[in-house]
Amino acid sequence: MSLLDFVEQDHRKSMDDFVTARDNDKDFHPGDTVRVNVRVIEGDKERIQPYEGVIMRRHGGGVNATFTVRRISFGVGMERTFPLFSPRIESVEIVRRGSVRRAKLYFLRERSGKSARIKERAYRRAEG
Repeated sequence: MSLLDFVEQDHRKSMDDFVTARDNDKDFHPGDTVRVNVRVIEGDKERIQPYEGVIMRRHGGGVNATFTVRRISFGVGMERTFPLFSPRIESVEIVRRGSVRRAKLYFLRERSGKSARIKERAYRRAEG
């Protein structure tokens, strides 16, 4: 076991409650449209700012896992990478499930308008 694995394992033990709370939010994939509620601190005030867009990629694993969200703001594409287990992230809400064939959706960078749309994934709900 390397030193980095040892430190990560120790860090994971201290974050057990936080990780189990975030487990419900981890069920999103590239192509899904999500709303990430981020805590923003401005001076001495703190507020929650939503950031809504399409998941372009998920990267890494364990405590170091990240995901990248792309949105179009005033006609300009913006990408933001979030650490999955960051205390700055309040919640991750899935707005829409997308059906894609790739794990990394970098081709969306060159597209705009109708060609940048992602088809919605059909899924069955559990009975009960």
